[in-house]
Amino acid sequence: MKLDVDGVRYHVEVFNSDKEETIVFLHGFTGSTKTWHPVIEGWDDSKIVLIDLIGHGETDCPEAVECYSMERQLKDLDALFGQMNLDRLTLVGYSMGGRTALAYACRFPGRVKGLVLESASPGLRSEAERQERRTRDEGLAERIVADGIRNFVDRWENILLFDSQKSLPEPVKQAVREERLSQNPIGLANSLKGMGTGAQDSYWKRLEDLDMPVLLLTGQSDLKFEAIAKEMVELIPDAVHKTIEGGHAIHVEKPVEFATIVREYSSLNYQGGKL
Repeated sequence: MKLDVDGVRYHVEVFNSDKEETIVFLHGFTGSTKTWHPVIEGWDDSKIVLIDLIGHGETDCPEAVECYSMERQLKDLDALFGQMNLDRLTLVGYSMGGRTALAYACRFPGRVKGLVLESASPGLRSEAERQERRTRDEGLAERIVADGIRNFVDRWENILLFDSQKSLPEPVKQAVREERLSQNPIGLANSLKGMGTGAQDSYWKRLEDLDMPVLLLTGQSDLKFEAIAKEMVELIPDAVHKTIEGGHAIHVEKPVEFATIVREYSSLNYQGGKL
């Protein structure tokens, strides 16, 4: 379905709408709701909400980069949750979606009862780091628009971060590639400029204020995000870090194992238990 927030139409998919426990999934850069379909297959004991973030999938891709700021995305998400009467939800986010989920939990903690962050970070600590990253992201954004989506995807799928995906079955690799190729270059470029790692605020100092259970999931071969998660788990009052065999996109490489862990976490959290 399509829901309008301040002139932007968001693509939202809802499964098991009669269930009370609610889990919302946020995809990563170049992703969409489709990335979660293998994960939620047969998942019938919770309400599942999948959202295409701004500039991705079937959600609008405005020309104005101001629409893509992290703060605007957080407000839009809160408005979406309000329209759908969602309260006290578990929020699951992967990579860019994980940064967004964490930022949302810091900005609107009253609505989040549990947080699952897959291969995510609180951003960059210093302004110098953020400026350097902004410069790189803006250069990449310009190349996406100038060279076209296919040239970008050819390069993107071969970066070191996704090296472990090369051993996936061909149908899975093709599905991931088609998802990336279906994106709008303007949407991806503006997403990088507006809510890329360099553009967003640092949330490192906010971690100690999180008052909900947090599950950090990383792939054992994704050394960068393994190290980030180990730092994060020491700062968050109620956090657990679990490592799964695989790389950056665990939900793509190990969808059944990923789903099992998240279902157990959300169910226990819903009942007031611990993972």
